[in-house]
Amino acid sequence: MSGEAAPPLARSTLDRAAHRRTDPGWLAQAWSQARVLVLDSSDGGRALVRTDTPTPTLVLVDRAGLPAATSPMFLGVEPDGVPVFAVDAPLPAVPGARAAHLREVGHLLGDRDAGLFTTALALVNWHLRHRYSSATGHPTEVDEAGWSRVDPAGERIWPRTDPAMIVLVHDGLPGQDGRCLLGNNATWPRTAGERRFSCLAGYVEPGESAEAAVLREVREEVDVPVEDIAYAGSQAWPFPGSLMLGFLATADPDHPVRVDATEIAYARWFSRREIGTALAGRPVEVGGARLVLPPPSSIALFLIHRWLDGHC
Repeated sequence: MSGEAAPPLARSTLDRAAHRRTDPGWLAQAWSQARVLVLDSSDGGRALVRTDTPTPTLVLVDRAGLPAATSPMFLGVEPDGVPVFAVDAPLPAVPGARAAHLREVGHLLGDRDAGLFTTALALVNWHLRHRYSSATGHPTEVDEAGWSRVDPAGERIWPRTDPAMIVLVHDGLPGQDGRCLLGNNATWPRTAGERRFSCLAGYVEPGESAEAAVLREVREEVDVPVEDIAYAGSQAWPFPGSLMLGFLATADPDHPVRVDATEIAYARWFSRREIGTALAGRPVEVGGARLVLPPPSSIALFLIHRWLDGHC
């Protein structure tokens, strides 16, 4: 998925070539000529990025000089036929490059680099959380070029993502006075003079559809019934391992908003005029603080833009 219609971390151009993950001979040859994306999990999963170009670019390095004990994770094959791997290791020194987190630069990267960084970070975070088998309790080792782990008894596990819904609730009205409902999460850190608001979100529970999760989560968090639920897109959110399923839905702004204080500290309706003002960098006051909207790499801001521009 690529282009302006895609959420920022839903873009990729790489052929994952999944059939190669179980071919040791091919992988050994591929590793000898690979381009390598280095992520340092001890530094929040940062990678090297060049920002001295019109579009920031990931720094891919040669395997020479990487730690010998590195377990390479095969990401796929470039259009020119060169294989790409990722490793979890200290970042090398590369002139003109700086360490950056996916949250900072994901929306600025091109389709190829956004896909590489997102996939690599998701894999690294999965490996960090699955060093032991949940079935046997035994330690696990990396296998299948980073796409599974196996314990001494042969019990194998594969990467999984946790599905979560995120919804921009709006009143369905066009024009500058049309409104959307945003919330301030109770767990977010407090910053003097600022209050961050975003779309309502939550995990999809076992036996539940994503649409049912939208109904339930909005009702639980703000006690507002919604309708006209429409799917808008999805993207990975590897912090540490979610798949965000984005929706738009309508609700009556006259219905009382009653927040669940354990999840939402504050929620209110905002007009298109207010949201547009905030996105333009001008202050919008909310309860004596300045309104802060979601970061550009999030699907939350993608949904807000869809609504703001009338594409709903």
